[in-house]
Amino acid sequence: MRLLRRLPPQLRFAGVGVVNTALDVGIFWLLHGPLGITLANLVSTSAGMTFSFVVNGLFTFDAARLTLRHALLFVATTGATMWVIQPLVIHALLWVVDPVIVAKVLAIGCSLVVNFAAYRFVVWPRRAAEPDAGA
Repeated sequence: MRLLRRLPPQLRFAGVGVVNTALDVGIFWLLHGPLGITLANLVSTSAGMTFSFVVNGLFTFDAARLTLRHALLFVATTGATMWVIQPLVIHALLWVVDPVIVAKVLAIGCSLVVNFAAYRFVVWPRRAAEPDAGA
């Protein structure tokens, strides 16, 4: 585990993202038929968000502990991305790609960039006294 902690946060985020994406896509795939795209996306991204909050907070961004403030900022930033932007991107992509799972995976890619920036600069910002892990 110490070796993994030496990796830059971008690589840790990517690793967490692989697991998180598998969880999200798997749940979405199981539920999109019976629940529809929007509700299936809400359920799958909520499961992924819970996993992501805990693992990214403690592992990727080295939070000493997870606080209510972290949780509220995380839900606000991730919720905006996953519950508003991502379904819109999926529906837009369905005009040019098929099947729906391809649109879902592409929408996750868009969310990846937005979420890393939000987590690094809003949810778990580095304090001035902390050294940059990438330096």
